[in-house]
Amino acid sequence: MAQISLTFPDGNARQFDAGITPADVAASISNSLAKKAISATVNGEHHDLQWPIDTDASIAIHTLKDDDQALELIRHDCAHIMARAVQEIWPDVKVTIGPVRDQGWFYDFDREEPFTPEDLGAIEAKMKEIINARDPVRTEVWDRDRVRAHYEATDEPYKVELLDRIPGDEPIRMYWHGDWMDLCRGPHLQHTGQVPADAFKLMSVAAAYWLGDNTRPMLQRIYGVAFKNRDDLRKYLNFLEEAEKRDHRRLGREMNLFHMQEEAPGQVFWHPNGWTIYTTLQDYMRRKQRADGYVEVNTPQVVDRKLWEKSGHWDKYQEHMFIVEVDEEHAQTKAINALKPMNCPCHVEVFNQGLKSYRDLPLRMAEFGTCARYEPSGALHGIMRVRGFTQDDAHIFCTEDQIEAECAKFITFLSGVYKDLGFESFDIAFATRPEKRVGTDAAWDHVEGALEAAIKSVGNPYRIEEGDGAFYGPKLDFYLTDAIGRVWQCGTFQVDPNLPERLGATYIAADGAKHRPYMLHRACLGSFERFIGILIENSEGRLPFWLAPRQVVVASIVSEADDFVHEVVAALKAAGVRAEADIRNEKINFKVREHSVGKVPAILAIGKQEVENRTVTLRRLGEKQTSVLPLGDVVQSLSNEAIPPDQQARATE
Repeated sequence: MAQISLTFPDGNARQFDAGITPADVAASISNSLAKKAISATVNGEHHDLQWPIDTDASIAIHTLKDDDQALELIRHDCAHIMARAVQEIWPDVKVTIGPVRDQGWFYDFDREEPFTPEDLGAIEAKMKEIINARDPVRTEVWDRDRVRAHYEATDEPYKVELLDRIPGDEPIRMYWHGDWMDLCRGPHLQHTGQVPADAFKLMSVAAAYWLGDNTRPMLQRIYGVAFKNRDDLRKYLNFLEEAEKRDHRRLGREMNLFHMQEEAPGQVFWHPNGWTIYTTLQDYMRRKQRADGYVEVNTPQVVDRKLWEKSGHWDKYQEHMFIVEVDEEHAQTKAINALKPMNCPCHVEVFNQGLKSYRDLPLRMAEFGTCARYEPSGALHGIMRVRGFTQDDAHIFCTEDQIEAECAKFITFLSGVYKDLGFESFDIAFATRPEKRVGTDAAWDHVEGALEAAIKSVGNPYRIEEGDGAFYGPKLDFYLTDAIGRVWQCGTFQVDPNLPERLGATYIAADGAKHRPYMLHRACLGSFERFIGILIENSEGRLPFWLAPRQVVVASIVSEADDFVHEVVAALKAAGVRAEADIRNEKINFKVREHSVGKVPAILAIGKQEVENRTVTLRRLGEKQTSVLPLGDVVQSLSNEAIPPDQQARATE
C-alpha cells in the first residue's frame, strides 16, 4: 500500500498507509488521545476523524481543550440534533439548513403551525434524550443520484434544491446522528454524547424566507446557543440579560431620546432630550477639532453622478447609494444625482479651489457631514445601524513626509477624546497591504513604516492584520471595549493617494512643481448616531453629568415649596446647568422613581424645611442616601460638573 507522510505541529513527520483516518492517527500516538480526540486540522482544513487522508499533509489532532474547533463541532452537532428532535416530535416537518453562527446556530423548518415557547422546551428535552443516548455519528459519501432519490422518496424538497445548488459533480457527504440523516460537509463529533447536555439552550423563533428570498416560502428559524460547559452558558445568558438592560432602544424610550418609524426606515427622529446629547457632543468635538488645527467646512447633500463617477464610487458603491433623478428645466434627459454616502470627494473639491502651496500643508479639513447609505432593512438596528447619519469626518491633505507626524498627532487627539467620553484605553488594528493593490512596493514600505512608527512613538500597543488594507493604502482601526466586554470599531485612520489622483488634487512643492498630496481619512466617533448608542449602552443610560440631557430635576414635596423650586431652577440655569421643575401633585417617591428611570443624574427635593432654611435635599442617581446642602453650594457644585471636560482646565484658571 502507498505510504504518505504526515507532519505534526512539533515539526516531526511520520509515515502512514494512504487512506488512514485522523482517528487512527490519534490511536497510533496514544490510547488517551484517541479517546479525547474530536477532530483534526489537515493541511489547514478542519477534518472529521473519519475522513481518510490520501496524500502527504500537515496534521493536528484536536480535543475539547481546543476552543475554536470544539465549539464549532458542538454547535454544528446541536443543529443536527435539534433537527432530529423536531422531526421525531413532528414527523411532517420539512428540514432545510442549520449553519453555525455567533454563539450557537440556527435551523430553518417548514411547519404549518408556529413553534411556541412550550415547543422549544419540548425540543430541548428531546435533544437531551438524544445526547444522553450517546448515539454514534457516522458518515458516508453518496453519488448525487442516490442523494436525490433518497430526498425525493422522503419528501424533503428543500434538500433536493440544496443538492442542485452544490456546484460540480463531486459526490455528496451524508451524516447520521443515530438513525437521523442529513447531507452536510461536516465535520462532526463522534457520538451525540460528546455534546454537553447542560451547556446549550434554545433562544427564540423567527420568520425567515427560504434562502433569504422574499419570493420564496416563509420558514420558521429556531436559534440556539451552545458552549463547552454549563458555566460558560450561564455567563453568556447573564451577558444577554445585562445587554438587554443596556439596550439603547429601550433606554431611548425610557429617557425620551428618539424614535424610529416605518415612514423613514433607518433614520432617526431625535426628541429634545436626544438632540441635546447630540448637539452637546457635536459642540465638544467642534471645540476639540478647532483646538487641534482643523478648519470646518460643509458640503452639499445631493451631488451629480459625474463626481461619483470620477471618484470611482459610482461603479463600486452604487448599490449603497440613494439615487435622485431630477427633470431639469429644458433638459432633454433627467439629471441623475445621488445623496452623498461619504464626504471624501467633496472635500477634495474644496481643496481644489485655488492654488495650494506646500506651506499650506498639512491642511486638516473637518465636516460634520450628513450622509445616506442604503442598508438592507434586516440589518437596521436602532440608531446603531441606520441609513441616515452624521460623521465626525475629517481629511488631512499632506505630503508623504508628513504622514507619520499626522498619524501620531491623530492618535493622541483620539486618545484624549475617548478618555473624556469614559474610555480609558483602546486597541489598534494595523491593516497592511492587500494582495491586489496599486502603487509601488517602495511607496507601501514608506507609508506602512510611517504608520507603524507613529503608533510606536505614542506608545500604544497594536496588532497587525496582514492584507486587510485598502487597495490604495494601509489603515488603522480603533476599537473600544465597553462595560460588559463588547468590542466596537469606531475610529479610523486611512492613507489614500488614490482619490487625490482621480480628482486632480495638486499642490506647489518647494521645487516649484505640482505634486499630489496624500489624503488621510480620519474619524474618532465614526457616526454620531452609532457612537451615542454605544455611550448609552456603555453607561446604561447614566451619561456623564456634562453630557446628560436632563441634568437636574428640582421636585417639590409640598405645594408651598413651588416658588422656591422655580427659584432654584432659575439659579441653576443661570449657572449653566440644564434644570427643570417638577411641581406636580404627586408624592416625592413617585417623582424620584420616575426621574430615576429617565436617568436624571441629580434630583433636588424641596419641602417646607428646605424653603425655611434655603437648602435642598440632593439625591444622586443610583444612590439611596441623600444630603441636605445650602442652595449656593449645590449650584456651584453642579455648575462645575456641567462643564465639558475640554473646558474644565479653563474654568479653574
